[in-house]
Amino acid sequence: MIEAKHLTKYFGKTLAVDDVSFEVGKGEVLGFLGPNAAGKSTTMRMITGFLPATSGTAALGGFDVATDSLKAQKKLGYLPENAPVYHDMTVSGFLDFIAAIRGFSGKEKGTRIEETLERSSLSSVRYQVINTLSKGYKQRVCFAQSILHDPEYLIMDEPTDGLDPNQKHEMREMIGEMAHRKTIILSTHILEEVEAVCTRAIIIAKGKIVADDTPQGLKTRSSVHGALRCAIRGAPSSLPESDLRAIDGVEGIRILDHRDEGTVFLAFHGNDTPPPIQELLQFCGQKGYEVASINVEEGRLDEVFRMITIGRNEGADE
Repeated sequence: MIEAKHLTKYFGKTLAVDDVSFEVGKGEVLGFLGPNAAGKSTTMRMITGFLPATSGTAALGGFDVATDSLKAQKKLGYLPENAPVYHDMTVSGFLDFIAAIRGFSGKEKGTRIEETLERSSLSSVRYQVINTLSKGYKQRVCFAQSILHDPEYLIMDEPTDGLDPNQKHEMREMIGEMAHRKTIILSTHILEEVEAVCTRAIIIAKGKIVADDTPQGLKTRSSVHGALRCAIRGAPSSLPESDLRAIDGVEGIRILDHRDEGTVFLAFHGNDTPPPIQELLQFCGQKGYEVASINVEEGRLDEVFRMITIGRNEGADE
């Protein structure tokens, strides 16, 4: 597993990471997220051994990254922030260089490079100088070097930065395919990323861990979790909220959209009571309103993120 124990980092008198501890096991994809300057990248750099900790320890597979750095880093694939690569090399030349550093030679080195080019969708640009590539392709090249040696542990800092929607989808599929046999941490501020690929999420703010849960568990903290979202047609634009509040089982109403072509609202109910779906349908049927859609809100990760990191709870008004 990956272990972080009481990691702390000062830059001069500035405290960047404050007593951070967590463990990540095989088969987990941990999303490490937080606002800018929260300490995400600094924590990742300490775990990889790239940056020494002021205090605390980090270990990969039981090997301390400070005292057994080579043993730990042999098991590690690292995609740093901003995809640093040698821009004057070709793609295949760069991967050949990385393979040699990793100790591969002969036929095995060639096989590793070919497989990595294919998996990273880089075969078409293999002979192109990296400096001539788009930002998205440079990101793929850096990702390719991180998986070339098939590491047990994979740490990625903003892995989809600069990728277009199709490339993001491909990257997420690759992460999902590797997840069952590796231990993966990805640092990100993209909440969509966390929902798409992560089995667990840690939120860090001002250098401290402020939440550690599954994405679904975090969503239950949302103010709209469990509410019914209903869109109806045929209701007058002046439909009073009091009519909707009178429905059996409804404890509160929040109108999201109110116009001539339809009304969208949230209906809140007690935590210990089932959603009043049938009651809402019966009400609309009696009034002659058409129900365009009705569903139970899972909760909103962006709202929870803001609430946890800066204390704002904006609910469902956006």
